[in-house]
Amino acid sequence: MKQLVLDIRRDAAPSFDNFVAGNNEELIAALRATILGESHLYLWGALGGGRSHLLQASVAEAQAAGRPVVYLPGGEVCDSLPDTLDALLAIDDVDRLAEDAQVALFNAFNRARANRQTLLLAGPCAPLALALREDLRTRIGQCLIYEVQPLDDASRAAILAGQAERRGLRLGDDVLDYLLRHGRRDLPSLLATLDALDDASLERKRAITLPLLRELMQGGLDI
Repeated sequence: MKQLVLDIRRDAAPSFDNFVAGNNEELIAALRATILGESHLYLWGALGGGRSHLLQASVAEAQAAGRPVVYLPGGEVCDSLPDTLDALLAIDDVDRLAEDAQVALFNAFNRARANRQTLLLAGPCAPLALALREDLRTRIGQCLIYEVQPLDDASRAAILAGQAERRGLRLGDDVLDYLLRHGRRDLPSLLATLDALDDASLERKRAITLPLLRELMQGGLDI
């Protein structure tokens, strides 16, 4: 699978090309249609599952296509939102909207058609579970709604092994199995653990083994 051998660097700008798609191909296709169209979309998923990555990747692709973009984390939305014509209005973490910001987003829904704006929103749960004003929650529920599907263990293991190989490292099956059984399963956390193992391997001139991982955990590494 092409997605499993990409250079997934944590400092790389989010894009569709460096997102591990897994079972999210339909969502990515919907996002690509949304950023150049007029249908509003809300995507949700657990922290670390890629929803913010996908939102920012959508923003980057819209900008590259020449569309005006307004991007804000929910905690930074105030009592109004820009009414820029033809813009993609992307709001992350809608669960963090303050009361006046919720009113501002509701008003943005109301004027979106006249301003030819598209709303692209992201949050941690399905619309019905959002602790927001009922009128705003209803509007979000009328968007196209997609849940970011988590990677399966086979994909996680393939990604870690591929990333290790790109660094000239080898992760044994016992290390991979331990990480997937006992560690945090989101990709950023797994890659952070790989970074720690890489540093320790270079510093101690040792191969990456289960005993080395356990030593790091005894020294305070939180996997």
